[in-house]
Amino acid sequence: MPDSNDVRMTLNYILDTSVERYADLPAIGMAAETPLTYQQFYDNITALAVRLAEEGLEKGDRVAILAENSHCWGMVYFAIVRIGAVAVPILPDLPEADVHHILNEMEVQVLFVSQRQIEKIYELNKKELRQVVTLDDSSGAKGVVDVMPFSDYLAEAISMKEDHESSEELSFPEVEEDDLASILYTSGTSGYSKAVMLSHKNLTSNAYSAANMIKSLKSGVGFLSVLPMSHTYEFTLGFILPLVKGCKIAYVGKAPTPAILQRLCIHEKPNVMFAVPLIMEKIYKKRVMPQIEKSRFLSLLCRCNIGRQFVYKKIGAKLIEFFGGNLELMGIGGAALNPDIEQFLRDAGFPYVIGYGLTESSPILSGGPVGDPSIAVGSAGRPFPGVDIKIVDPDPETGIGEIWGSGPNIMQGYYNDPDATAEVLVDGWLATGDLGYIDEIGNLHIRGRSKNVIVMSNGENVYPEPIEHKINVYPWVVEALVVENNGKLDAWIYPDYEQIDEETSGKGRVEQRDYVDGLMNTMRMEINGQLPPASRLARIVERREPFIKTATHKIKRYLYGSGTAL
Repeated sequence: MPDSNDVRMTLNYILDTSVERYADLPAIGMAAETPLTYQQFYDNITALAVRLAEEGLEKGDRVAILAENSHCWGMVYFAIVRIGAVAVPILPDLPEADVHHILNEMEVQVLFVSQRQIEKIYELNKKELRQVVTLDDSSGAKGVVDVMPFSDYLAEAISMKEDHESSEELSFPEVEEDDLASILYTSGTSGYSKAVMLSHKNLTSNAYSAANMIKSLKSGVGFLSVLPMSHTYEFTLGFILPLVKGCKIAYVGKAPTPAILQRLCIHEKPNVMFAVPLIMEKIYKKRVMPQIEKSRFLSLLCRCNIGRQFVYKKIGAKLIEFFGGNLELMGIGGAALNPDIEQFLRDAGFPYVIGYGLTESSPILSGGPVGDPSIAVGSAGRPFPGVDIKIVDPDPETGIGEIWGSGPNIMQGYYNDPDATAEVLVDGWLATGDLGYIDEIGNLHIRGRSKNVIVMSNGENVYPEPIEHKINVYPWVVEALVVENNGKLDAWIYPDYEQIDEETSGKGRVEQRDYVDGLMNTMRMEINGQLPPASRLARIVERREPFIKTATHKIKRYLYGSGTAL
């Protein structure tokens, strides 16, 4: 087992160490199915690596994965980096044009894909692409694209590996910590997608830091994975972290509804999950608030602190039951959690931790420490172990400035884009483009993206995100976006039409319209009463379809300029 400093921080070292320590423990599989052991996982990976090498792939070549989460996804990823090649995970929700751009720019030679994604490559100019493997064993359209089912691909790989082992020729290239492991295309809120280059050390350093911070994490603990592995948040914390600690990972193939999630949790009884705020906000609105609002007794109890804490503790216990009864930690990140909902989680004794980061930081910059009561509600916790954070050009009155971070997790740069790289990497520091401040005990508070700040005609800066949090607390609101319109602020609202239909059952269209208008007018007055004059809303406008969002469910703001929401 290699143990030099050059390889200790590689993904390959993590895999080698894990199979040595946890060979017979369950490692990875689909939820409600029998998982592979660490030894089986390892053996399949090395077989796949042999096959990739036999096909002529060399160190530095790019191999893409365009598929939903599965244990096969994980095996393929580790096989790619085992031979020193570079994995190009592609977010499953990217449109066809973006997929073509990525595959062509990366000069991908081998693609692993799923049935739900394969149509995106039917019109691809397959100049470089010479092998397509379907991870779910699906077949492509005849005459359009030739595919090989993964089970056949793996069976042949195992046979190749046995031939090499019998001739004692099994070996792979040396891979070091600064070698490129992944190129990830961001799915950000500001439009232009960049190709982020992450080394082995970038990814492993964040996973090791998380393993050291979560002291209670023991081998055999169960993780349930619901977020896309092709995003660094789930990849680092929901994939690499559990492998470091000898835990079991169960995958949900696609984003589940609350009802399906509950059934899977009852079966898997996970100890750890990572989620985006949208998941918790849906559960809060659909499961928590209705319990209180439909009970006059509970509503009265919640009017005083002691009563509210009693009610919230009871609901918190039911929430843990919802997630299978064994939940010890839920990491929440990828977007900002509504402070009101976080306060509920804190009062309910729910075991959560908030994190903040970017793809460019692999991804975590701050979060936790886990279980520290001094972490302020609404903050993103303290700098992650091994990470330094500073506020650049802070406002002398508010202390708000741009957040910069540094550490071994900071990316190598943007692929083939030295100008964009130079803009964000300055003397080892990553300029995040986010605004925030650090309080007197070291908690980082995020105020939003610098590009999102709305400068009013009187020169005052308005941060739309806190206003949106206030709007999103309302149970009949699914999501909201605050925009500037001719010097005033509008809030675009996508309502929960299912709830509105229930509450206006039996009424005509005019009455339903009046009901929605009444909700919006009442909300505007209530929210404006909580805001300073410069931040008050001139209009609330109904939007009749969901906003387009990123993989972590942040609204792509650049798509929505001033004007009327339709």
